Formats: sequence, structure tokens, C-alpha cells
Amino acid sequence: MPTRSAACLPVIAILLASCGGEKREINAASGPPAVSVVVSPVVQKTVPVYAELTARTDATDSVDIRARVKAFLKTQNYAEGTMVKAGQVLFTLDQREYDAQLMQAKAQLARAQADLAQAQDKTVVDTAEANLNIALAQLNKTNQDVKRLKPLAEQRAVPQQDYDDALAFQQGARADVEGKKASLNTAKVNQTAAIEQARAAVEAAKASIRQAELNVEYCTVTTPIAGIAGTRQVAPGNLVGNNEATLLTTVSNVDPMRVYISISESDYLKYQRLRSEGKSKGKMADLELILADGSVFPEKGHLIIADRAVDVKTGTLSLIAEFRNPTALLRPGQFGRVRLAATVAENALLVPQKAVTEIQSAKVVYVVGDDNKVSLRSVTLGDRVGQDYIITEGVKAGDRVIVEGLQKARPGATVNPTAQAMSSETAANRAE
Repeated sequence: MPTRSAACLPVIAILLASCGGEKREINAASGPPAVSVVVSPVVQKTVPVYAELTARTDATDSVDIRARVKAFLKTQNYAEGTMVKAGQVLFTLDQREYDAQLMQAKAQLARAQADLAQAQDKTVVDTAEANLNIALAQLNKTNQDVKRLKPLAEQRAVPQQDYDDALAFQQGARADVEGKKASLNTAKVNQTAAIEQARAAVEAAKASIRQAELNVEYCTVTTPIAGIAGTRQVAPGNLVGNNEATLLTTVSNVDPMRVYISISESDYLKYQRLRSEGKSKGKMADLELILADGSVFPEKGHLIIADRAVDVKTGTLSLIAEFRNPTALLRPGQFGRVRLAATVAENALLVPQKAVTEIQSAKVVYVVGDDNKVSLRSVTLGDRVGQDYIITEGVKAGDRVIVEGLQKARPGATVNPTAQAMSSETAANRAE
């Protein structure tokens, strides 16, 4: 038995070695397992091509609220940074001094009206007219006396002295009439002047009252427009309006909101040329606003103003658009991008952006063939449409490109492809 066992040992060793070698050959022939990747088909469709322009928001109207009279700031009647309505009271000033001025102006008006009534009184003129009538009557009597005594004196029927006295009385009566006429004219002129002066005093008093009333009104500071009221610039208790109209706060109308856009001269010419050729989609007034966080503002905008000339320093043309802003999400001074549909790409080939990579300054994609082998394709990129690129050269419709697992894929390797799980938004964008 020991002799037979020893003789079998070399045979068993040879058989075992032979079985192990066969196993290694089988493993080498099967190779490494195929890696799993996510693929997406190249879609061919007609899509709008959008352009994005730098934009800055600003208020439609901004009003500086200032103190127009000199007084102490009494109260603040609004919450800073909140919406206010047109005509709403924002501040009040101490108005006691201007109340006193108003009372004084009213007193001046009453006195001026009394002076006017006195000036319009015709007593002085009537007295002068009465004195003139008396003088005329006296003159008439002396004329009759002279006429009666003259023939008698010539016939020496009466003493010459009586006739001479009658002539003297006649001359005195004439002089008295002239004097009374002058007095009447003077009285009339004086009355006219007094009336005009009194009327002027009345108007001046009325103007003083109006000015005093305005000063009292200015002590209640309101906003002429609706909008967002900024932070206060002066705290209650301070003297304002001293030699200048003190700035208290600023109110900005943000609904609608204006958006200032800068477009390069070359882009402007390109869009105008596309419009003239009928290749543009929509109007340049159909705008979307992309905010700083990448989100799209829900309201659409429209173009309202285009500047008359291109800025020679920057080579850009300024455009102004308006966007409804009912929730006041937009505030003056924000930056973003305005997107507009400039033209249409007919039968464009769309590839997801994340499928495109760069190798030695060349844009490439990894394509999975029908045999699940990977091939490397150099592509030429066109415009960006949403989350996709338009590919002008390098792929064809229906090609499967790798969007996930690019690090594991190698040209010529066999992969295990699975379809990309697209979100509803991506699916809508890439749907026919």
C-alpha cells in the first residue's frame, strides 16, 4: 500500500496542475466585465435659438422725498423698505411756526379789505362835488348881478361903486369855481389811487395766506408715487430744510420694472438682418429675464425704448424693456441676462451639454454603437438650446451618446448602456 500511494502522487500533481491552467485560460478569454453607462439619443428637431444679453434693473420712476421748509422733523410714518401708496404720509414736521404765519397773513388780509372798503367810500368826492355846485351857484348869482347893474351904471341910475363891487364878486366866484373843480379832480384821483393800493394790499395778503398754507402743507411730507420707500436719511428730532431741501428718503416705482439692456453692434445688425430676411422668431420685444441665481423671472417683458445711437466708447446699443413686477421680486440695481428668441434652427441635431467633453482643445462625444462598443467622435458645436448643444458636424440623428460614466468609457471598449432618465422639463425640451 505505501508503495502504490507513492507511485500515484506524481500523477495526481500533474492532473491538478492541468486543471488550474485550464481555468486561467478560460478567465483570460472572457476578459473584464462591461461597465455600465447612461446614454441619450441624438435628437433632430427644429428649435428656436435664443440670445442672452447682459441686463440691469432700475425703477420706472424714483422720487427723492425732501423737506421743503425749515422745521424740526417730528415723526416718521412708514416702515423702511416697504411698499407705500401715492399720497401716503411719510414724515411730519413741526408746523407751529407756520400756523402762526398763516394767522398773521389772514389778519393782514382783513386789514387790507377794510382799507379797500374805506377807499371805496365816496364821501370825500361827494363833498367836493357839493362844494363845486355851491361855487357854481354863487358864480351864477354874480353873473346876474353884473348883467343887471351894468346898464344902470351906464345910465348913472346906480352908483358906479355897486357895479364895480358886482364885477369883483363875479371874478371871485369864478376863481372859487375853478378851485372847487380842482378839489373835485384831486379827490377823484386820490380815491382811485387809494382803491388800487387797497386792492393790491388785498392781493398781497391773499398771496401771503397761500404761501403760509403751502408751508403748513409742506410740514406733512407725502409721496407723489407708489413704490418701495427706502431707508430714512434723517431721524426725527433733527432740524431739516435749513438753507436746502433736506433729503429724507427715496421712493422707487418697481411695477413695472425697467430693464436696461446692452446689445453689441454686430449682434444688433445680425438680428435686424434676420428680421428683414424673415428668419427671426418672434419680436425683439418678447423677452425673458434670467436672474442672478439662474432662475427665470415668471413675467415676460417687452421692449419700449431703443437708444438713437450706438455708444462709440463701448460699441453697444442701449435698449430699455419693461417687466411686470407685482410681487416686487425685482429691485433696482439687480444684474441678470435677458433672453430672446433670435432665430430658428431647422432640423438641428441636439446633444445634451454634459455629453460633450474636451480633449486637447477639441470638443468630443463618446458614441455607443449597435454592438455596444464605444467610439470617440470629434464634433462641431453650434448654439446652445436649453440644456442641449446644437451639433453641426460629427454625429447623426439616433446616435447614442454617453452622458454619464464618461470617466469609465474607453474607445473600443464594450459597455452596458442604459437609457437616460430625463426630467419632465428636459423631456419637454427635447420632445418633437
